[in-house]
Amino acid sequence: MTYRSPLLDRTGAVAATGADAGIAWHYGDPVAEQRALVRGGAVVDQSHLAVVRLTGPDRLTWLHSITSQDVAALPPRTSTELFVLSPQGRVEHALGVVDDGTSTWLVTEPDHVDDLVAWLTKMRFMMRVEIEDVTAGYAAIGEPVAAEGTPDEPVTWVDTWPTVAPGGTRYGPPPAEHPGADRDWRLVLVDRARLTDAVAEREAAGWRLAGTWATEALRVEAWRPRLAREVDERTVPHELDWLRTAVHLHKGCYRGQETVARVHNLGRPPRRLVMLHLDGSQHVVPEAGSEVRLGGPDGKVVGTVTTVARHHELGPVALAVVKRNVPEDAELAVVGTIGQGADAQELAVAAAQEVVVPGEGVSSDRPEGRGDTMRGLTPRGSDGAPSLL
Repeated sequence: MTYRSPLLDRTGAVAATGADAGIAWHYGDPVAEQRALVRGGAVVDQSHLAVVRLTGPDRLTWLHSITSQDVAALPPRTSTELFVLSPQGRVEHALGVVDDGTSTWLVTEPDHVDDLVAWLTKMRFMMRVEIEDVTAGYAAIGEPVAAEGTPDEPVTWVDTWPTVAPGGTRYGPPPAEHPGADRDWRLVLVDRARLTDAVAEREAAGWRLAGTWATEALRVEAWRPRLAREVDERTVPHELDWLRTAVHLHKGCYRGQETVARVHNLGRPPRRLVMLHLDGSQHVVPEAGSEVRLGGPDGKVVGTVTTVARHHELGPVALAVVKRNVPEDAELAVVGTIGQGADAQELAVAAAQEVVVPGEGVSSDRPEGRGDTMRGLTPRGSDGAPSLL
């Protein structure tokens, strides 16, 4: 059954599409909504997101053993995030995680929840853990707040991006210099039957109801990757600078750990995330999935746009994943199609890149190489770097 939020009945609501289908793209004034979110005075319907609850005395040690993050002793009301990786180290699931002292709550994209629950159930074995998809009972609302939830509040997950969590590392700038440092964001899980009331309470306090036009624009500005947008079947966390918050490099063995460690220690991510500033003179923007080409519209295809947004100050911007060896100062063009069927037209837009993951592909704490002692460990690519994937 296709989900449709009751907040889409608001006057002026325009429905979002794709990964955010079921909630509002905006409510009639997306620029004002975005500015309210920046000021810390907006609430956002995120009720399409999926929620999974884990109970039982083994829930944290078990989750710790099968995922990328150290959550064995996660304190109550302390937010983190983690990956479920494939055996080859590619991202399959990205989960917001918080424990309330009795249950562990996982927040993820709606299209991934069935596969997630099936995999978790398969991995339970004899552990004392119960796994339940509780999306029907709980809805998420987004707030521009950085504070963890209190014992008197509903379960709350705080986005810690771009902080480098214990055991993590970074490819991009340190947290204080990162463009995401000023982006406060958390998800509050309320009883789904109280969704409209919870939003109304915040509006009564002077907050504005905002849509995903606003949240996505600020996410792009913050270089914040998202499972439903930036991840494809080949993605390893290093490419998106996602070792910051979702991976503990020194914890015990888990599926995909070998690739995570190998790329961090010896190799370079085969691709890298960039932010693109798009030429807005044509008054239209390309869509996610458009090609990124080197040098101009007729150049070689070197990547794919993953998210496109209109920022209230920066104008049209995008996140894209490109080949690691694309020069950081290269002129790029985004080429895609607008319209459908007989009305479809090709659109080419000039793009200037802002580096998220540097082309050298070296993290801030990558171990020093040992010269000849490293030879033969892995096959090498055309640039002489170990080819790991």
